[in-house]
Amino acid sequence: MAPVLTSVVPNTGPAAGTNPVTLNGSQFTGATAVTFGSAAALSYTVTSPSVISATVPPGTGIVNVTVRTPAGLSNAVTYTYAAAPTLTSIAPSQGPASGGTTVVLTGTGLTGATAVTFGSSPAASFTVNSATQITAVTPAGTGTVACTVTGPGGTSNTVFYTYLTAPVLTALSPAQGPTGAGASVTLTGTGLTTTTTVLFGSTPAAFTVISDTTVVALAPAGAAGTVAVGVTTAAGASNTLTYLRVAPPAI
Repeated sequence: MAPVLTSVVPNTGPAAGTNPVTLNGSQFTGATAVTFGSAAALSYTVTSPSVISATVPPGTGIVNVTVRTPAGLSNAVTYTYAAAPTLTSIAPSQGPASGGTTVVLTGTGLTGATAVTFGSSPAASFTVNSATQITAVTPAGTGTVACTVTGPGGTSNTVFYTYLTAPVLTALSPAQGPTGAGASVTLTGTGLTTTTTVLFGSTPAAFTVISDTTVVALAPAGAAGTVAVGVTTAAGASNTLTYLRVAPPAI
């Protein structure tokens, strides 16, 4: 009897080929050829009368897979050569070293993605929203790392994600001022470039980022006494320093 082919597992793979697949069916004993479209399998082994292990040749599109034995040619089942995914952007492209940031990866050919990596670390989790979008949660990391997506068609190009160091405040100048609003205070430290908030206690202050080491803020009004001053950046919240509000002299 001619061989009968029921499935190829997996039935999708990269255009470059060289990936292993399993052909399931019956009457495979003595198989003389396994073909993917017009191309012969790079190699194959008849494991049993119902199973063949084969190595896929390079190809494109959807092709018919067949098995030939001395008894004849099998029916065909389809195999799809998938293009490798392509990434065009990641947003946001930076976040805290502790990870946990939700990012959106945009590109093409993302359906069926099996892995999202940041450097050598897998994403904490990811969801394929569509063929052009994946939402992922970053793992912990340091520095700037390459982000890739792996799918049935292979591994994508890279886009880059930067892990930011948490901000550190080292000085306030001056460290005291009036209870009224508007006193200029220079905050010195590190990791201040992406500052989004400056707080005097629980009150936000207007501020200008001068550099990665300097932010100038306008102290908001408040009661006489000490108040904790801190900043928040894309990497998280800083330590706090003490600012003293001095009441005007009584008349």
